[in-house]
Amino acid sequence: MTVPDLTAADCDRLVDHWLGTDLDAWTRDVVRRHFAPETGSPYWLRTASELPFDPRDITRYDQLADLGPTDLDLLRRTDPAEFVPLAVPRPLTGRVWDSGGTTGSPCRVFYTPDMIVHRGVWRRWSFVTEGFEPGRRWLQATPTGPHLIGNGTWETSGLHGGMTYAIDMDPRWVKRLITAGKLAEATDYTNHLLDQILDVLQGDRVDYVNTTPALLKALLRRDPAAVARLRGVRLSGTQLSPQMYREFVAALDGGICGLSYGNTFGNAAGLPVEQGGDLMPYTPNYPQVTMAVVDRTDGRTVVPPGVVGRVRLTVLHRDLFLPNVLERDEAIHHRPTSGLADGVANVRPLAMVRTGVEGLY
Repeated sequence: MTVPDLTAADCDRLVDHWLGTDLDAWTRDVVRRHFAPETGSPYWLRTASELPFDPRDITRYDQLADLGPTDLDLLRRTDPAEFVPLAVPRPLTGRVWDSGGTTGSPCRVFYTPDMIVHRGVWRRWSFVTEGFEPGRRWLQATPTGPHLIGNGTWETSGLHGGMTYAIDMDPRWVKRLITAGKLAEATDYTNHLLDQILDVLQGDRVDYVNTTPALLKALLRRDPAAVARLRGVRLSGTQLSPQMYREFVAALDGGICGLSYGNTFGNAAGLPVEQGGDLMPYTPNYPQVTMAVVDRTDGRTVVPPGVVGRVRLTVLHRDLFLPNVLERDEAIHHRPTSGLADGVANVRPLAMVRTGVEGLY
């Protein structure tokens, strides 16, 4: 898969263009592409014949609710190519990425170059807005292998002009150990990850670390001085409480603590925390990714700003369409004061579907 070289100015122009996009017009374009009779997505073309209406008649974003929720089990048992429009030349060449896969067989999606660019450019936007300087050295201490977050090495280096180190991390293995009650082995694996991290951090060769809240917490227990020397960390994951955030900020001794939220399907960039860390908001990577907070028992009903509900994700890429994904997370409906899209705040695992330990992610 070839991803174009992009300058900082290119990235800024793309974000400005995306933020200026009319969501209804974008919805029409995406829906018509996926449901085009000759060039649409094989999965959605099959689904269209089962609907009581013609999906090509959808003209507004809010009408996507009529399609009902996307069952993520489909992404466990269906060839990822079935969700990619036939307008994308076959055979498809590129990367299939996995979801976490810690609650069963992973969901899998195919990313086209445009999708990789969209994700990376939005992540660079968050680096800039959070104050991470270009041209610095990063350590990517996140899940690797089939996990999309491991592609962050391209984002921090190719899009933000840095040099990036990485470690090996398999979040499925440590969660399997914890679930089986093999706590000593799980601790040993965590120490294996910390050993890799501290080996890179020695000699102050790294400015920033991209990792998970759980792994940063373990690192802070193991070597608080190493954390204090960093210029900043960037955290991805739902195991982050306001109290943990404040502890991390204090431990960084003036360094940046940036945040992001999302998964293999779509992401949201962290916005400045509010109320001393009690409110940690995120804005989705608009317009290809939107997020709503809905009633826990009614996925169509969006709760008012400031109210807690279930996160509903809609993926509106021209090459991947996943409407109304009901996430395993709950959050506050957050409405930013700027021109950014509505998003979420204080994300955490949804109480009604918690199934066990979250491991290191």
